[in-house]
Amino acid sequence: MSDVWGLVHREREALVADLETVETPRWDEPSLCPGWSVHDVVAHLVDNARTTTPRLLLAMVRAGFDFDRQNARGVARERCTSPGETLERLRAVMGRTSSPPAPRASRLVEEVVHGEDVRSPLGIRHVYAQEAVVLALRYQLRTPVGLGGGKDRVEGLSLRVTDAGVVVGDGPVVEGRALPLLMTVSGRRACAHDLRGPGVDRMLSRG
Repeated sequence: MSDVWGLVHREREALVADLETVETPRWDEPSLCPGWSVHDVVAHLVDNARTTTPRLLLAMVRAGFDFDRQNARGVARERCTSPGETLERLRAVMGRTSSPPAPRASRLVEEVVHGEDVRSPLGIRHVYAQEAVVLALRYQLRTPVGLGGGKDRVEGLSLRVTDAGVVVGDGPVVEGRALPLLMTVSGRRACAHDLRGPGVDRMLSRG
């Protein structure tokens, strides 16, 4: 595996650069992450970049071990009054290597999936590092939905990644490029139009 942190830092830097020219009103547009605006997602990325194991454990205790509540509090903590201030906070954490107690590949899920959560509704096109996307996809395929992954959505299906030569699983086929597969496996139905195969409907029926 290549340097995961190098890939993470590259994606953070690219997102900051892409957001520098986005007008303030557009930060309130809904992201692809259900219930969160573009601004919310950026604040979440700041909070996540600052997370350490002790900080996460304390936050979970204060949230009554409710993962959604803990995330919402993190967004509220890091979301500034103005998008420009929140963007400066993201810029300040670009080079951090702190992480919650999870495999490093989960950091790529954060940066790629949430990066697309932000860019897609804003109409921003970005070429993600293919290695980052594939590593993130492989992580999501082995991680349960309850832990933020997509394993349950693809059980009994065969995924064929057309731009990476990767085949995973066995069963009705779901075929497409790595990024739309990653986004759909991660619960973003809006990206499923790029997928094809007899297994697509089954995957989407699983939420």
